[in-house]
Amino acid sequence: MSVEQVSLNIKRGDTWSRSLYFEYEDGSPIDITGWTIRFSVKEKLSDNDEDAKIKKIITSHTDPTNGESEISLTIINTNQTIDSYLFDIQVTTDGGEVYTIVEGLINISDDISKSS
Repeated sequence: MSVEQVSLNIKRGDTWSRSLYFEYEDGSPIDITGWTIRFSVKEKLSDNDEDAKIKKIITSHTDPTNGESEISLTIINTNQTIDSYLFDIQVTTDGGEVYTIVEGLINISDDISKSS
C-alpha cells in the first residue's frame, strides 16, 4: 500500500467523519475483518502517541467484508487550538502487517457560527 498525502480541514468543535474503503488494484474489496485502524493527530512528529491531540483506534468496521470502515470525531475531539497539526492513518492487518496509508496536515479552523 502506498502512502497518500492529503490535507484535511475541520472546523473547531464540529462533528466530523470520513468513510474509508479498502480495495485491490482491480477494484475488488479487501476483507478488513480483524484489522485495526489508528488515526493520530499530533503537534509534532516527535510527540509520543500518548500525547496525541486526537487518537482513535477503530476495530469495529462499517462493512468489513466489503472493505468499509469509518473514522468519526466528536466535538470533544475537534475542540482543539486553532492551528495545523500532523496526522496519519495506519492499519494493522489481521496478519500483523502494519501500513501507513494516509498522512498529512489537518487544519483546525474557527467557526463563524458559535452555538451555545
